[in-house]
Amino acid sequence: MSRFVLIKAVLGPIMRLMFRPRVEGAENIPGDGPVILAGNHLTFIDSIVLPVVTKRQVCFIGKDEYVTGKGLKGRLMAWFFTGVGMIPVDRDGASGGVAALMTGRRILEEGRMFGIYPEGTRSPDGRLYRGRTGIARLTLMTGAPVVPFAMIGTDKLQPGGRGIPRPGRVTVRFGEPMEFSRYEGMDRDRYVLRAVTDSVMAEVMRLSGQEYVDMYATKAKAA
Repeated sequence: MSRFVLIKAVLGPIMRLMFRPRVEGAENIPGDGPVILAGNHLTFIDSIVLPVVTKRQVCFIGKDEYVTGKGLKGRLMAWFFTGVGMIPVDRDGASGGVAALMTGRRILEEGRMFGIYPEGTRSPDGRLYRGRTGIARLTLMTGAPVVPFAMIGTDKLQPGGRGIPRPGRVTVRFGEPMEFSRYEGMDRDRYVLRAVTDSVMAEVMRLSGQEYVDMYATKAKAA
C-alpha cells in the first residue's frame, strides 16, 4: 500500500468529517494522463483539502520549510505532505521559479496530475489576484489540459492561514478541462502566455465567485 493510499484511508475520513467538503464537477478531471489543476488559494488548508477530494494523486510544489521542521510536529508534517504528493522546492532562491516550473513539467511528462495556484501565494483579502504565467508555460510545453478549480469557504475556517482550522463546510468546484493546443510552440510569446493565463483565471473567477484584482497578490501584500 502506498503512503498516499494509506493517508487517504486513515486521514481522509477525519478530514471529511472536519471540513465536510462538497465536491462539484469531479467528473471533469480526466481519469488518466497529464492534467494541470489550477485554482485559487485562500489559506493553508487548501493544500490539505485538495488531495482529499481527488481520486488521483495530485502533486504540487510546496515550501521546503514544510518538510524541514523539527520535532514530532515537523516529522508528521513532512510525512503527510510528501505522502500526498507535495514536492519541496526552495522558491525563495534566485532559481526558485525555474525549479518549480521544471518540476511541474517533469510530473506532467510522467503522465501525472499537477496542482498549481497561479496567484503564486495566498490571497491577502479573499479576492482573486492576477495569475502568473507559469501555468501557461506548463500547458503549452506539455500539452496537458488545465482543469480550473475553486476553493470556497476554506478562508472562513482558517482566517489568515494561521492557527488550527475550525470545523465547517467547504466547497471544491472543478470546471471543464481547458486545452490550448492552438498555441502549440508559442510558449515563449509573452502575449500568448498572458492570454492563456488570463483565460484560466477568468474561469477560476467564474467558479469561485470572487472579485478579481488585476495586480499580483505579492504586490498587494507588500503595499
